[in-house]
Amino acid sequence: MIKEQLKEAKKACRSMQNIKPEIKNKALRSISEALIQKSELIIEENQKDIVEAENNGIKESMIDRLLLNKERIEAMAQDILKVIDLQDPIGTLVREIKRPNGLVIQQIRIPLGVIGVIYESRPNVTVDIASLCIKTNNVCVLKGGKEAIHSNRILVQIINEAIKDLLPTHAVTLIETKHREETFDLIQAHDYVDVIIPRGSAGLIQYVVKNATVPVIETGAGICHLYVDQEANLDMALEIAKNAKIQRPSVCNAIETILVHQKVAQEFLPKLQETFKNVQIYGDKKTRRIIDCLEATEKNYATEYDDYICNVKVVEDMEEAIEHIYTYSTKHSESIVTENKETAKYFMESLDSACVYHNASTRFSDGGEFGFGAEVGISTQKLHARGPLGLQEITSTKYMIYGKGQVRCHSPVRR
Repeated sequence: MIKEQLKEAKKACRSMQNIKPEIKNKALRSISEALIQKSELIIEENQKDIVEAENNGIKESMIDRLLLNKERIEAMAQDILKVIDLQDPIGTLVREIKRPNGLVIQQIRIPLGVIGVIYESRPNVTVDIASLCIKTNNVCVLKGGKEAIHSNRILVQIINEAIKDLLPTHAVTLIETKHREETFDLIQAHDYVDVIIPRGSAGLIQYVVKNATVPVIETGAGICHLYVDQEANLDMALEIAKNAKIQRPSVCNAIETILVHQKVAQEFLPKLQETFKNVQIYGDKKTRRIIDCLEATEKNYATEYDDYICNVKVVEDMEEAIEHIYTYSTKHSESIVTENKETAKYFMESLDSACVYHNASTRFSDGGEFGFGAEVGISTQKLHARGPLGLQEITSTKYMIYGKGQVRCHSPVRR
């Protein structure tokens, strides 16, 4: 069954290459309107997933990732309108080379082709990916988590109904089965799929990376860090810590560890504990001398909690903070709070994460917040894209060469 779906997606890919910008935008607007019109139906189907999640004992923070309500559906619809307003990258000229022999070589931006995305929990991802792929003339094959099957199914049905008279059939395809075998088949389908993007738990991502024969854009688990420097504005640091951990702890750009310079720890940590009343804190020996908390272990520092849990460590200096981040970070997002610009510059240049912040919350590591309209995921690798994957990041290029009868002369040295 999945092979037939992938064959149809590959066929749709050829037709999608020639879809004009005005048609793509019309299709996106139709999807946005349909989501609003059918919001009650979406909520009804989403509730089936919520009930199943509660019955299966899934923790509250993960259920929050799964939830679709009227406000979130409206936000999804608005994000699509933002994508419409973005500049269309397809067909744009990247560079032009004029050779001495008269050849004109143009590098043009094109779709990647068939993009397979494997993801967990968050059904809004379904709409984000579909809208970005439509805008870039890509075809998407979606494999959502079994915990969101009812939500994903109704969303893709609504999308396909909205675009049926505008775009090729199978431009947006959902693999509905709950079996892991289909995931394996998808990531090995190099005849039909051009790239795989996994987003979700570290286990899912590593499974895909280790088993795929299709090229993979690796999105990272989010063990993110906040470093509070000795020259930090502590009130600012407290607000940033609160936002980065508590606002929505279940997302990948929430912090998991706070590193505090020893010179401000005595003043800062009691305030942090008061603010983190509903957060379970694990601390190193120095932290536990100042506030009452559980002992942090190596395992704690290497864990992405996605919950109201946070590690705290007192460090001697910024070098120790940087070393800790290199040891435990998944290279997603890190932040420093300091009033010293030179310190901030050194910290930001020293780290190798996809997003590094100065005096701001890591929660901004998001395609929408970066002005991309939405995102397919956040890449923590270096080829071919890094950070939030927006429109440009899910494109490739090709060369179009214009001549007037030029032929190449034989060269004994070069090919």
